[in-house]
Amino acid sequence: MMKQKVLFITAEMFPFLPKTEISFLVQKLSRGICERGKEVRNFMPKFGVINERKYQLHEVIRFSGANLVIGDLDYSLFVKVATIPLSRIQVYFVYSKELFQEKNILHDDMGNELPDNDEKSVFFARGVIETVKRLGWSPDLIHCHGWMTALVPLYVKRHYNIDSCFANTKVIYSVYNDIFYQPFEKQFLEKIMIEGITINDIKHIKDKVNFESLTRLAIDFSDGLVQASIEIHPKIKYYIQQKEGLPFLEYQSEDMRIDTYNDFYDQILNQ
Repeated sequence: MMKQKVLFITAEMFPFLPKTEISFLVQKLSRGICERGKEVRNFMPKFGVINERKYQLHEVIRFSGANLVIGDLDYSLFVKVATIPLSRIQVYFVYSKELFQEKNILHDDMGNELPDNDEKSVFFARGVIETVKRLGWSPDLIHCHGWMTALVPLYVKRHYNIDSCFANTKVIYSVYNDIFYQPFEKQFLEKIMIEGITINDIKHIKDKVNFESLTRLAIDFSDGLVQASIEIHPKIKYYIQQKEGLPFLEYQSEDMRIDTYNDFYDQILNQ
């Protein structure tokens, strides 16, 4: 029997970036799910603060150089790869030289949210999916972590659903308390539009693109949801509760997390 393939998509993973709720959980989850017999790969952005020499990142030439058009701008996609230390689990880093080379992640030195975070999220979501296609590695399940991955469910279910690589892929979205406070500009709607996506698909964000509306969008196109922070936005929690029939895994303590998540994956995969 072939191993089930699980793809983790996250804005951050320890130790490549500092330890946070998301970065530490995703790393532990990746190791734990691999140990339970599933084939695992990970994708995250290659922010400029990541120490490439220390973690031995090297460029994957055959996946680099593709162009992604976002709004009126054309970006070149670059891909690097490394392994989680003391493991053979691969982590792919996608980036553009224009969007991800500054020595910050999503905030400047004063703690202000960076003005191009919206464009980063579009590039990252599309860049990951395009790279997975080039890998020829068809995931049975994609698990998205945090708001920066919120567009992935929409793209997989609307634009890439006719692609053989993703035709049968299930998507789980983890909701964290990783709130951003500065709403995106209206041009964000134009930046995310590609073939297969309609205005009705993005109804939640057509009036205002903020953390709440973007999370609702991710929820609508997911096959399962996880509450990954012990406390999440109350309006989002209420919205999840109204989604009858949509599998939902409540917050899990660290000692229960791996086995419970693995069982939840099996539940979604067997739907």
